[in-house]
This record gives sequence, C-alpha cells and structure tokens, in this order.
Amino acid sequence: MSTKSVDVVLIGGGIMSATLGTMIKRLQPDWSIVIFEQLSAVAQESSNPWNNAGTGHAALAELNYMPEASDGSLETSRAVKINEQFQVSRQFWASLVADGVLPHPETFINPTPHMTFVRGADNVDYLRRRYELLRDEPLFKGIEFSDDPKVIYSWAPLLVRDRQKDEKIAATRIDSGTDVDFGALTQQLFDYLVSQGADLRLETQVTNLKKVKKDGSWDISLRERVGTTPYGMNARFVFVGAGGHALPLLQKSGIPEIEGFGGFPISGQFFRTDNPEVVAQHQAKVYGKAAVGAPPMSVPHLDTRVVDGQSSLLFGPYAGFSPKFLKQGSWLDLPASIRLHNLGPMLAVARDNFDLMKYLIGELLASKKKKLDALREFMPTARAEDWYLITAGQRVQVMKKDSKRGGVLQFGTEIVTSADGSIAGLLGASPGASTAVPIMVDLLKRCFPEQYGGWERTLKKMIPSFGASLNSDPRAADKTLSATAKVLVLTR
Repeated sequence: MSTKSVDVVLIGGGIMSATLGTMIKRLQPDWSIVIFEQLSAVAQESSNPWNNAGTGHAALAELNYMPEASDGSLETSRAVKINEQFQVSRQFWASLVADGVLPHPETFINPTPHMTFVRGADNVDYLRRRYELLRDEPLFKGIEFSDDPKVIYSWAPLLVRDRQKDEKIAATRIDSGTDVDFGALTQQLFDYLVSQGADLRLETQVTNLKKVKKDGSWDISLRERVGTTPYGMNARFVFVGAGGHALPLLQKSGIPEIEGFGGFPISGQFFRTDNPEVVAQHQAKVYGKAAVGAPPMSVPHLDTRVVDGQSSLLFGPYAGFSPKFLKQGSWLDLPASIRLHNLGPMLAVARDNFDLMKYLIGELLASKKKKLDALREFMPTARAEDWYLITAGQRVQVMKKDSKRGGVLQFGTEIVTSADGSIAGLLGASPGASTAVPIMVDLLKRCFPEQYGGWERTLKKMIPSFGASLNSDPRAADKTLSATAKVLVLTR
C-alpha cells in the first residue's frame, strides 16, 4: 500500500509537531519530513489561541506548581523546573528570531506581568511564605508581594475595585511574564518547514500504523477527508503529536509501551470580553487558587490575551466533561480507547478521585449566573453584558498503571516511545506548549541516540543554557534572560 518512503512523519498540526519538525530541519536539513493534519488548517485544536490560556507557563503565578504539603511546608523544586523549561523554549524561539525564521516576535509573544491573587487569611499566609522562598531563586528575580489593597490596585485595579474593605487579600507580581499566541507561533513554524521542503498535507487522516518487521520502519495508512481512495506512506520515524488523539493512534501502533495508559478528557469554557474600556483596565495574567478537587488546569485566572494584535480578557476555565479526545473529535473517543490492559488503572483512578468527579459534576450543572459569580470573586465590578462564554480546547489527562494504587491520574505531559525509538507520542496537557522545546529535546535524545551526540553542538547554539541549570548560576540567569528578552522584544 505504501507509495512513498520518507525519513520523518509528524502526525498532528499543533505546536509539538511544529517544534519537533523545526528542530529536526535545523539539525538534519537533508531529512525528508511529511506532516499530516486532519483539519483544514494547522493550530486549530489545543494550539489555537482561544483554546488555551496562552500563559507561557513559568510557575511565576501558578500555585499548583508549588502546593502546600500536609505538614504545611513548601518546596520550590517543581516551580523552578517549570521555569527552567520555559526559559529553554524562549531561548530556542529567540534563536529562530535572530536567524530570520520568526522575524516578528511581537506576533506571538508579548510582555505581560504574571500575578497571583488570593483571598482569606490562610491563603494570604500561604502566598507570603511562597513569596519568601521564591524571591531568593534567580529565575524569580523581581517577584513582589503585597497584602495592601492600594498596592494591589496599582498593579491590577479590577481585582480591588468595589471589594469589601475588610476582606483579607494578597497578591504577588513579577514583570517578566509573557502572553504567548501558540497558534501564531505554530503557523509560522510550519510556514518555515514548508519553505524548507517539508510536505504539509491537510484534511488527511491517519487510520492505522503498522511496523515493518524487515527494517523497523512504519507503514502509515491514510485517508483524505475529501476523496475516497486510501493510500499509504512509509516512514523511518513517526511522531504522534495529535493532542488527545495521540492515545488511540499509539494504541493502533501496537507498541507494548502504551499498555496501561488511558485518557481522562476534560472540556471547559472561558468568559471573554473585548470591551476596550474593560480591557484597558487590566494588563496582567492573574492566577488564583484551585477549588478543592479541581484539576490543576482548572485554576481560575483573569488573563490579558493578545491575538492578532488585539487585546482581550479571559476568565476561567470552567471545567466540564466530554468523552471527546479532541474539540472536533468523536463522542466515541473515550469508550473506544478502553482496553483490557488499561481498564484496571482507569477504574482505580475513578475510585481514588471522588473529589474530582464531584467538582466536574458541579461545574457541569453550574448556571451562567453562578459562573459570573465566580468571575466577580476576582473582579467585583464585572457586568454580564460585557462578557460572553467561549468553549476552550479539549484536554486529555494521562491515566496509567501504579504499583501501589493500581492506577493514577497524572497532571502533566509524558512522552511514550517504542523500545527502538522508531515511534514516539506525547500524552497529557499543561504545561505542554510552554515546555514544547525541552520536551522535544528529550525526545530527540531518546529516539535518535546515534545522531544526538553530533547534534549537541548545534543545540547549544540554539539554546545557550543547554545542559546547564540557569537557576543555580545567578550571573548566567541574568545574562541569558536579558539577552532572550531583548531578542524577543520583551524589554519595556
């Protein structure tokens, strides 16, 4: 059935495939690359700017990266790790800007302060202790804390205006945060790939993956959405970057490494306003604290968004449930993914996550008025006529085997690769897009061990901190962050 053999096939037209394809083209320009996307354009699912928060996750404001332990203690390592990863992505983007691959950085990244806002005495105490730990970390240099309403008002007036004067509130702020339009970035990376000879095939569905025993390559069965004649292609390496649909495609591949993995889909909504009078009063991404039982991706936040040069505000997300693995997926996605090998872990997750189930049911039953009340906890002056609901992107959280509990629900991303490295896929959600570059570097190391040593020199040129920890070297951190910000036009 195969009519053509290529070096690399990328399945999915999102930020992950775009990042990996661009890296491979920079490292190994002679390799042939073909990309398959089942929709009529790239970046229409999770990478679409209105389907994600576009935060540029750096743990500057997201409290779920630094949770309070049962004994009340706090630990910075995960927050630092997430920040390190985002700095790697920023350095890679900066190298592409410097080389003319991404000539207009303002079209996909803009300076936007990151804030955390909490209410209540206990939360104020927690935020103060978090600040006291992070202010000494080089990557969090410049973080500020205040429990003074006047100071918080100067940072973000909509958080304070018309609020009860006796309410205990606190906030942190750091000026080096960003807003990222991953849709624009994805489109520009694919434009570069096509200009360098990559073959982008839209409205093309991958229906099956079969390993060729003779040489270890992959036969890929394909079907165009318009037309009835299936066809095939052979690839030496396959990356499944299809968002939530990566799980069923990896299951079709038959690799044993996917056994035990399941997917828990979560949908959601945001409130959005484009009213220029409201938008002009808020210039920040402000994260709060998640409700009990809520998944990390449901942490409430009031965000400045810059898309196509226009600013809007988003608030949410309001979590929901849908069995679809993609926003434009099938209602049968979840039941069709159930296998004997992942049924046990999935049942164990259902048993151990009652609070999550309760939270999701409550969100599903919430009226528009109740959702507006949640917005007013952040922004007391919010008017219903200024805001409208939009549907967020679909997220599929990882469920996998666990030796102690039978199965666990994992909030994060995970690379699944075959033993020979000929196929790999990415499962999971946040902080995904923001950490695409270090994720793909890890994938290259695992899947191309013979070539990786020869690539390290080029990787070092593209990512100056490659192989080192910025946070452990304050001088290097200052130098790298300053240089990157200058190239990406993030300095004020």
